Amino acid sequence: MIALALAAELLAVRGDWGAFRGGPPQNCYAIAAPVRAGGAGRAFVAIGSWPRQGLRGQLHVRLSAAKAPRARVTLSIGARRFELIAGDRDAWAPDARTDAAIVAAMRAGRSLSVEAQGASGRPFADVYALAGAATAIDAAALGCV
Repeated sequence: MIALALAAELLAVRGDWGAFRGGPPQNCYAIAAPVRAGGAGRAFVAIGSWPRQGLRGQLHVRLSAAKAPRARVTLSIGARRFELIAGDRDAWAPDARTDAAIVAAMRAGRSLSVEAQGASGRPFADVYALAGAATAIDAAALGCV
């Protein structure tokens, strides 16, 4: 799985997805590495919960390459498109409503892609399989109840 998960307690593994509990402060997350990365860096997509902060089902994407300074980052699941808020290599949903819509689309989808223009000027995409994502998301949510 991903180095981030090495210091955490494994809750479940389904398909390419794992569910983990870590802390302090206690947090739980479902996480996967891409099946195809557009860049050379380590990438992941995670859905996390931080109970003490009242946060549940929050998306975090680590891009496989640095994006261009003003480039948009778009997450796609089937016909659904979501524009994310992004730093150099990390991206998040702009609000809780979008987080919930992304998680709902993940539950029904087969694959997820995250696309951006790289700092090199070339576009790239990181692609994730969604088989096992719903089970891992549920296991992570239960792990922080």
